[in-house]
Amino acid sequence: MKKKKITRWLSIVLMLYCLIGIGIYYGQDKIMFKPETVAADYNYNFHDRYKEVNIPYTTGININIVQFTTDSTPKGVVLYFHGNMRNISRYAHHAPTFTKNGYEVWMIDYPGYGKSTGKFTEKELYDWALTFYKLARARFAPDSIILYGRSLGTGIATQLASVRNCKRLILETPYYSFPSIAGTYFPIYPVERLIWLKVPTWQYIQQVTDPITIFHGTNDGVIRYSNGSRLKPFLKTGDEFITIEDGSHNNLGDYPQYQQKMDSLLSK
Repeated sequence: MKKKKITRWLSIVLMLYCLIGIGIYYGQDKIMFKPETVAADYNYNFHDRYKEVNIPYTTGININIVQFTTDSTPKGVVLYFHGNMRNISRYAHHAPTFTKNGYEVWMIDYPGYGKSTGKFTEKELYDWALTFYKLARARFAPDSIILYGRSLGTGIATQLASVRNCKRLILETPYYSFPSIAGTYFPIYPVERLIWLKVPTWQYIQQVTDPITIFHGTNDGVIRYSNGSRLKPFLKTGDEFITIEDGSHNNLGDYPQYQQKMDSLLSK
């Protein structure tokens, strides 16, 4: 009788394990990505000076970019790859960090975000990032282009920096890889097989020859500090990993340590 009970309970546990695993596999897009679309004629009405650029990528596919401009001749451009939430409107308030220091900042929406259309795949993310870079190169030299990645965007910016030159790569709350994030929440599952989006930042960062600056908060509850810290061994001499004590995932810009460092980097 006791053996039957143990067998029954093991069967229940195994069934629950499998059901949760299936839920992770089929529901990962809804878990990891929170896009918000807007109509093509929607007016963002940002407070800062800006203009929109729409690139017809392929038939029926549009890349939407918002360019925040400066009052005078810019000394460079920041290509900003945002996080997994909503669209550019969620991140537009970060523009003054760059524009006040004389840099234009261009933000791109990923496929299915904002006014951008198309299928969200890892290859498309990399291809769109390269198109974004080529647009900037029409006006700016590589030593005037800063690549900035935030959260989801850190891996995309790093991949781009591994194949194209820039003045500096700046990462805010980066991750080792996408499956490694899932592994934090689902440690007993084979996340390398379950998660389709890989983005192995740890591999790409080893190919970046330009300077790198990383910011990560110790109280980050989304991409844990321990995850981002796994990138430290791959940094080269002169690169920086800046720890923001008590900083969380969405508030590093509130810390003087972050603002002072950004002002210093952008003044050069």
